Amino acid sequence: MPRVEVPADALVALFAELTGVMFCAKDADGRYTEVNDAFVRRTNRRDRSGVVGRRAPELFVPALAERYEEQDRRVLAEGRVLRHELELIRREGGVPGWYLTTKVPVVAHGVAVGVVSVSEDLRSADETDPGMPALSRVVDLVARRLDDPPRVEELAATAGLSTSALERRMRAVFGLAPTQFVLRARIDRARSLLTTTDLPLAGIALACGFYDQPAFTRQFARLAGETPGQFRRRARPVGPHDVGGG
Repeated sequence: MPRVEVPADALVALFAELTGVMFCAKDADGRYTEVNDAFVRRTNRRDRSGVVGRRAPELFVPALAERYEEQDRRVLAEGRVLRHELELIRREGGVPGWYLTTKVPVVAHGVAVGVVSVSEDLRSADETDPGMPALSRVVDLVARRLDDPPRVEELAATAGLSTSALERRMRAVFGLAPTQFVLRARIDRARSLLTTTDLPLAGIALACGFYDQPAFTRQFARLAGETPGQFRRRARPVGPHDVGGG
């Protein structure tokens, strides 16, 4: 059977129909060349014309823009896919949500000339999924041990599965590897404490299983694109340039 070459404009049209996935393409200089409506909404621009031709620093807060461009540099320099990067991105309306981002180099004549990226919105798991009964024990264990995060082997034993079977099932149900799931739970707890209490950052770090405040700050900033202190100050209705996904 002959191989069917899918035109690029057909793929762009397909991504335009997706509401839970942000899509963008950039050239080697980091300028957006294609985006879908889901991506446009995260930039607070009115339409594609306000995004196409611009670079991340023109659309996002500095910490987010720096992270996106650093990711792009790695993909372009190494010519390798950045796969399933866990990120905390502000959804429309300013509510932070978890996404998995994958970036793929665009290669022409052996040279990386751009990057295409998708960020998938990780919604809550379907409680009717047949994999949930075993995984509910894992979820409970993680919730009880946020200050002392369980290892993958402990999670697997709790579920009554091998570590490889646990990984397959958690990816199928949550879209996450076990280590990513634990990290997400710890950061979610930190977000709650940052916005609902006056606990000092050092206390929040310990409550969420980080051995000190600098380690907590580094991990939080890597995922959220801002420090815990910045997140706490910005825990209010979002304004222009406060959302992301690049």
